[in-house]
Amino acid sequence: MRIRIPLYAYYRWLLLFLAAGLCLLPIWAAVIGGFKSSGDLRTNALGLPREWITDNYLSILVAPRFWQMLGNSAFIALFTVLFTVLVSSMAAFTLAHLRFAGKRWIAGYLTLGLTFPFATAVLPVFIRVRDFGLLDTYWGVILPQVAFNLSFSIVLLRGFFQELPKELFEAALMDGCGYLKIFWRITLPLSRPILATVAVLSLVGSWNNFLLPLVTINSDSLYSWPLGIMQFQGQYSTDWGRVLAFVTLTMIPAIAFYLAAQKHIIAGLTAGAVKG
Repeated sequence: MRIRIPLYAYYRWLLLFLAAGLCLLPIWAAVIGGFKSSGDLRTNALGLPREWITDNYLSILVAPRFWQMLGNSAFIALFTVLFTVLVSSMAAFTLAHLRFAGKRWIAGYLTLGLTFPFATAVLPVFIRVRDFGLLDTYWGVILPQVAFNLSFSIVLLRGFFQELPKELFEAALMDGCGYLKIFWRITLPLSRPILATVAVLSLVGSWNNFLLPLVTINSDSLYSWPLGIMQFQGQYSTDWGRVLAFVTLTMIPAIAFYLAAQKHIIAGLTAGAVKG
């Protein structure tokens, strides 16, 4: 029996391919652009290089400065993800399963926090970081990043925690488990997909953050990779070939982390979308 494929299915696949192409086009431009000279980039931005210049990549890979900045970004991102997941999961569990006065007000306040971008608070954040003596330190970047990640992470985790079977918690309470044991032994093991989602979003946000390190870090030895791009900018010109090579190399860890956790991320984002 011959199966007829509806016409709209072809248009759907065409639309998906176009969307994928638009997403991959900047990555393609960055990877290929790293092999081009500045002149070639101006006249042939998206095509293959007329002359493949591997020195753009090699000069960055052999430079100790690149690995130092990559290590700084990794340290900042690691602790940002760790504290974001830990604090937001505990707060989300409290808001999802405990009853106390002001619970709905706190949840609404956290939701309201999603509407404020970091750029609007950069001056108060700088003053507070300075008052705590955290300027020019890793923690002057990590702690504000965690604070700005909490609203979205708590809202996301709270919705997932509320969808977990309540019978599990009731049975655990009857067996004598406290809320702390329920959180560590039941909630977190069942929440790996949404925890992976929060972790990846926090990592990518920290990895690409430019404004906060620019404001709080002055020492070259503490620069994260977004600040490292400035070393290729001169007073009158910019070496765009090396800039694109630098961006390509620094994208690899974030992409690798995303691909490793892709299954859990998709499961976390779709959890609770269909009730049954």
